[in-house]
Amino acid sequence: MDEIRIYPDPILRKKALPLKNVDGQVKEIADRMAESMHANKGIGLAAPQIGVLSQIIVVDLGEGLRILINPEMVEGEGESVLEEGCLSLPNIEVPVKRKDSVFIRGWDLDGKEVNLELVGFPGRVYQHEIDHLNGILIIHHISRLKRELLLKKMLKKLKDS
Repeated sequence: MDEIRIYPDPILRKKALPLKNVDGQVKEIADRMAESMHANKGIGLAAPQIGVLSQIIVVDLGEGLRILINPEMVEGEGESVLEEGCLSLPNIEVPVKRKDSVFIRGWDLDGKEVNLELVGFPGRVYQHEIDHLNGILIIHHISRLKRELLLKKMLKKLKDS
């Protein structure tokens, strides 16, 4: 199992690279990601969160594990704001505005194209993970002042524990 990278780890702010082909190494990374996500009671994880700068996400919303390679949000409609947390930002929840319904395209581990139409919470989870691949964290959806206050609180809690 890999350790989850915690902000301000610089890899979390970098853009992940698209994968040209899916091989055994990609499957191994996806397995490690799924193991780390489940061990930390998460529902989604992006490769940079375990220190790998590749465009891979894993999501498990209770209906089984889904692995997407090079995922992208093709389009989205509507907007809603919900509190979100993140394994890379322990003890922090912030309101994040996201699209209500989204169309996501990616590839599975067999190299087959996957198209997902998602509404509500599942779509939010995929948007969150795709943000990670672009170096965007939930704290980048709020004002700088709020971000600094929350990060100070988070780092103090981590130091005290």
